[in-house]
Amino acid sequence: MNKPKTIDEQRAEGLAVMQSFAGADYAAKRAASTNDFNRELRALSELAMGAVWTRPEIDRRARSLVTVAMLTALGRHHELAIHMDAALTNGCTPAQLKEVVLQSVIYCGFPAANEACRIAEEAMRKRGIAF
Repeated sequence: MNKPKTIDEQRAEGLAVMQSFAGADYAAKRAASTNDFNRELRALSELAMGAVWTRPEIDRRARSLVTVAMLTALGRHHELAIHMDAALTNGCTPAQLKEVVLQSVIYCGFPAANEACRIAEEAMRKRGIAF
């Protein structure tokens, strides 16, 4: 039986996950902007990332597609932009992201889908990906 991970181990894994899909620049900016007000919130975020994104039952590509869909539904545009880029890093194709956006029309409505489409296009544009 595997020994359960400590909170510090899960936080470290969460930081590694964030850095792997958001990049070293994002991780450095995040670390530099951590302060006494947001420190605990960020620690909880790291813990959650380490506890969930490292689970083996579904891969990061699938987790990214699910995350893009949920953030689209919630209208969380700042986080959606981060995760749209992360989805590309995690192996999602532009065609797969397009399908998530198209499906979101049914369940989230056109305004949410239009914004998700704009954010996806921007993520691809930044990487020089044709769409």
